[in-house]
Amino acid sequence: MHRITGKAGGDSLIEMSPTDSFNDDLNGYDQRASSSTGSPQQEQPPIDKQQHSKDSVFFRDGVRMVDFVLSYDEDKDAERKQERRRLYEANLVNVGLELETEDKSESDDGKTYFVKIHAPWEVLATYADVLKVKVPFKANDIPDNSDMPMNWLSTPFRLPEHIMHPQPDYFTAPFDKSKSDFFLIDNKDTFFSPSTRNRIVYYILSRCSYFRDECGDKDKKGIKRLLNNGTYTAAFPLHDSRYWTKSKDANCESDRYSLHKHWARFFCFFKEQPLNLIRKYYGEKIGIYFAWLGFYTEMLLFAAIVGTICFVYGILTYDDNEWSKEICSEEVGGNIVMCPLCDKKCGYWKLNTTCNSSWQSHMFDNVGTVFFAIFMGIWVTLFLEFWKRRQARLEYEWDLVDFEEEQQQLQLRPEYETKCTNRKLNRITQISLIIACIIGVIAYRLAVYAAFASIMKDSATTNIQVVGPYITPQLATSVTASCINFVIIMILNLMYERVAVWITDMEIPKTHLEYENKLVVKMFLFQFVNYYSSCFYVAFFKGKFVGYPGNYAYMFGSNLRNEECDPGGCLIELTTQLVIVMTGKQVWGNIQEALVPWLMNWWGSRKARNHPESLYSRWEQDHDLQCFGNLGLFYEYLEMVIQFGFITLFVASFPLAPLLALINNIIEVRVDAWKLTTQFRRPVAAKAHSIGAWQEILNGMAVLSVVTNAFIVAFTSDMIPRLVYMYAYQPDGEMNMKGYINNSLSVFNISAIPLDNKPDDGESPSWYNSSITTCRYRDYRYPSGHDKEYSHTMQFWHILAAKLAFIIIVEHVVFVVKFFVAWLIPDVPSDVRARVKRERYLVQEYLHNYEVEKLKVQLSQNGLGDCSCSPMIYPSIPKHEVLSECL
Repeated sequence: MHRITGKAGGDSLIEMSPTDSFNDDLNGYDQRASSSTGSPQQEQPPIDKQQHSKDSVFFRDGVRMVDFVLSYDEDKDAERKQERRRLYEANLVNVGLELETEDKSESDDGKTYFVKIHAPWEVLATYADVLKVKVPFKANDIPDNSDMPMNWLSTPFRLPEHIMHPQPDYFTAPFDKSKSDFFLIDNKDTFFSPSTRNRIVYYILSRCSYFRDECGDKDKKGIKRLLNNGTYTAAFPLHDSRYWTKSKDANCESDRYSLHKHWARFFCFFKEQPLNLIRKYYGEKIGIYFAWLGFYTEMLLFAAIVGTICFVYGILTYDDNEWSKEICSEEVGGNIVMCPLCDKKCGYWKLNTTCNSSWQSHMFDNVGTVFFAIFMGIWVTLFLEFWKRRQARLEYEWDLVDFEEEQQQLQLRPEYETKCTNRKLNRITQISLIIACIIGVIAYRLAVYAAFASIMKDSATTNIQVVGPYITPQLATSVTASCINFVIIMILNLMYERVAVWITDMEIPKTHLEYENKLVVKMFLFQFVNYYSSCFYVAFFKGKFVGYPGNYAYMFGSNLRNEECDPGGCLIELTTQLVIVMTGKQVWGNIQEALVPWLMNWWGSRKARNHPESLYSRWEQDHDLQCFGNLGLFYEYLEMVIQFGFITLFVASFPLAPLLALINNIIEVRVDAWKLTTQFRRPVAAKAHSIGAWQEILNGMAVLSVVTNAFIVAFTSDMIPRLVYMYAYQPDGEMNMKGYINNSLSVFNISAIPLDNKPDDGESPSWYNSSITTCRYRDYRYPSGHDKEYSHTMQFWHILAAKLAFIIIVEHVVFVVKFFVAWLIPDVPSDVRARVKRERYLVQEYLHNYEVEKLKVQLSQNGLGDCSCSPMIYPSIPKHEVLSECL
């Protein structure tokens, strides 16, 4: 007899009587052999842990597999928590799960209880039907023509076949308990994989209540709530073995060991990833992440090669950099006196002091930059389109084609079911804090520049070995501001997570998919502002609203003057900002991901290391590991998407960014694999047919990257002013850059500088004297005495028109190519589309034949004789016929 408990429909749990739940011979359940905390049970003899395999994933009888483990400690609220556990575990038993408790005296620390949970066949079959789990019913007999020519070239990069394809290929269909004989059930104990088993058990745990029927408090439901209030300390499925050796139990497949050996070691970095084994062990959601990360890393290889070529081009054309030669020469740069860059504390300076930065800027600010910016606009489109095709193929191979319709919408969140849906949300934002931090970093840059300029006016840093001559006030300000900004980013990250989760919880999303998508959008918007604001400032605001001597612009009416760019441009400062934030984040991220879990596990298991191995059971070993958490994968995606923004939004300023990202990702794949395999408890398996909301975020960033790179080349780089000068303003009419520096600097009369802007006594260098009557500044304005004194020259408007024309032309060209490429490349490969259609047809055919044969048997048993009707309503076709496009 089955009885529905809780809400009708959707996500209700099914309560089963003992005769229904435990009628299977292999999974017979004797309630006397199970200890459920809080219930009077027959006392069990203590287990002999010396004889018990430490890798055992079974109950004491050695037959029933442990599908899930709950742990708890006794504390001061023991009575209240014990009552919750008693009610909760009693309801679990009513649903049909089997429990076995390990007393605290048998645990390594002497204070932790472990409740082992086993799901018998009846429970698995019932909830597999509810969740529409796809299971095999026939071996796939569609021929596979995927062999590539010259396949032997990839042999060094391939893994053994049993690792790459751990399971045969089958035709699958949603499980139907009433048609169990239709499916290939050879052994009920192994028919459902361990990942499917723990997913079903977690589905039950998250919906089982711990209140009395007469109380009716529906808010008291689910393991998540019990973990939050401390009733249980942990809930996790077990790893199947230790990661460094195979399990001694012949029934264990030791997939964890195989994953560590062939995937989680760094020296396997050149090998392909065993995606099918990852999917089998951890579930489709984690499998999709590593598939995406691997594909992203492969595509980065092409961007890294082109970026490196552009960087080498900048080095090879070093000697052709005419404007840098003029800056560094004594005849030009040595005779040009520049106006002070800040009030009071900054003196007059000569142009040739920026010699080094102008040479460095040329490595990134050259013709190759324009080509690389256009290339990356096309690359990002190819990456996204080819990923869609790869994702479609994985959907087919992993039976996820109809996942969205069949399953995701069925799984309501327990929090949604128990909370009132018309609750008003009091939205709060952290915009004010974000803006305050941004303004704070900008104010720091403005204030500290004067200090650095004053300290370095006598070239005090030149005494520093090797790097001393290269340190300038601009460089010191840019580097320290970038470092401070990076520290602020890391601090704000801690707060953004809690705010984003809190706001999302307040919205009470209906499904898990909706919850994740809402959280993704909120968290990404926070991080977008957090990570990219400083780069946007340097790229699009610094040096753009400065004014001119005698009429400088100040930040919000304060006494902090807006920053100016070097005569060589702001691009090198944007490069510095990008390198520090990007590399700092990657290095810190890898340390956080690898070192912190390792140290915590080392400290947590220090007592266990003093005991013989046979006393350290499988559930105790896993209990001492770190919890991966529901947001574990979310942070992995976020880290990579932020990196994706760095290599697309600002790549015109730093062509080596894809190379740094490639090196990081090669390490990242193995670090993620290592920590997931060795340092974390086994996550609950979850299904996902795509990377979710991250796909739309990547699409948005791809479009935005075209705009930002066009603006960087036009307004941050000096590419356009140089081209306008060469083609329209070169005095000799030659196609060269001679005289460009003198042409790009305006003249100001020193006597007209207001007293508030003039340097204090002693701030100017020793070579400055009263015979110097004019100074130069970076702009295109008429000199003093002209009819249009200090107003913009016609060349300024020509350059501005050229910049706008460049942006419009480049954006339209790249967008046309992007949309054409996106249209040209179908999202689903033709062979996959054909196989999906063919498989759907065959599934319907086999199901029809099954129903017809079943009907014939029923008719014959009722004495009506053989059925004379044709068992096939489909046209006769050869067994291996496949649609033409598939072949």
